[in-house]
Amino acid sequence: MIRISSGLYKGRVLRGGKSPLIRPTMSKIKLTYFDILQNDIKEKIFLDGFAGSGNIGIEALSRGAEYVVFIDDLPEAARAIRHNAEKIGIASDFFRVIRGDFNRSIIALGKDGFQFDLIYLDPPYAMLEYANPLKVIHKRNVLKADGLIVLERPTHIRFSTPYFTLKRSQRIGRESLDFFGY
Repeated sequence: MIRISSGLYKGRVLRGGKSPLIRPTMSKIKLTYFDILQNDIKEKIFLDGFAGSGNIGIEALSRGAEYVVFIDDLPEAARAIRHNAEKIGIASDFFRVIRGDFNRSIIALGKDGFQFDLIYLDPPYAMLEYANPLKVIHKRNVLKADGLIVLERPTHIRFSTPYFTLKRSQRIGRESLDFFGY
């Protein structure tokens, strides 16, 4: 069961979806992430990349984020995000759901002039062995100068990027959260 842990929607339960490809962020990881950022969520523009159920982005809205963009290429994930937001009662002018390829979606957002304060990425873990999702963020300039990207990954998969500086890495069991910025 996925539950909102704090803020305006605290205690609300989210639907995860039936597809095994939708892998909700474990509550321990989510709590660690939001404990580290604490008040840095309020009034921020937030991107939940590879969003799945929308668990992270909805938690950000609950904690005061101004606007959240959810990206996932699975139709079932997009439906789950919309269902969860509607069930909770989040007004549609506080979020946008994009069902599509991550890179193409970032390119489109960049063309529209979007820039994010916070980006959370929870890609399929195998992707990290052959692709760098931070490259398109850098190339399309969708992260504000003082913004932060957090990448969730299994600790055993090493990840580095020439596009951003690693500010912090937090290990949580077999998972790690890597914090990148300019």
